[in-house]
Amino acid sequence: MTENPYLPVEAKIEKIIDETSNIKTFVLKPSRKIKFETGQFVQLTIPGIGEAPFTPSSSPYQTEKIEITIMKVGLLTGKLHEMREGEIVGIRGPYGRGYPFDDFYNKEVLVLGGGVGMAPLRSLLLTLLKNVDKFRRIVLCYGAKTPEDIVYKDAFPEWKKKKKLEILRSVDKAAPGWEETEGLVTVLLDKVKMDLKNSVAVVCGPPIMMKFGTFKLIDLGYKPESIYLSMEKNMSCGLGKCGHCALGKYYVCKDGPVFKYDLIKDIPDIWL
Repeated sequence: MTENPYLPVEAKIEKIIDETSNIKTFVLKPSRKIKFETGQFVQLTIPGIGEAPFTPSSSPYQTEKIEITIMKVGLLTGKLHEMREGEIVGIRGPYGRGYPFDDFYNKEVLVLGGGVGMAPLRSLLLTLLKNVDKFRRIVLCYGAKTPEDIVYKDAFPEWKKKKKLEILRSVDKAAPGWEETEGLVTVLLDKVKMDLKNSVAVVCGPPIMMKFGTFKLIDLGYKPESIYLSMEKNMSCGLGKCGHCALGKYYVCKDGPVFKYDLIKDIPDIWL
């Protein structure tokens, strides 16, 4: 009998990490291993409540457990934030296409992220660092509203020690003790010099940040085919059946969520 693609796998919440006042990381242990590629997403289910798509924030090389970082924004995410360690959720997937790392090899990789968009970028960063010798250079530009809104605060000191990795951070509004950049995350792009002929850029974050971040990269000289966007847009069934995630001729859940900008730049309202 063919396995029901809509039936989730049970997963135990092993640990809950408070990242900010409204963002938590859930460490889940599925009843069977779930292998995913960085950039793919899963559907997370709360029995009796519903499900929603999330991109794992953990390394794809870790298959016994899966980590998902979630902002409290609505009914389902609110219920998740009320759950406790030891409770059970469901996971189905993974779905979609991840990052085409073969296109990144022997190049400089510029990663531009904002807010909770750092969650899927954490998985990307862990993958890049696992294979760091295959890349010429990795530059992470990350922005948040305030220093308190930065996710993975404890990880940044360790990441800054990694070879070939450069990290620049900004906050929209600084606070006492903040010694890094103040301003929108796009201002960080003026501080880095990339070899544009041998570089790719990855963008993930709120739609408005992705829009102006992408435009800034174009202004700096990046070609549309060298910019990779994580377009997590209204994904529902995950199988390309419901049509909620239609993006022009594409379905985000099947053809994405990772897209080269040149494939979608002429589609109306891609930033909504």
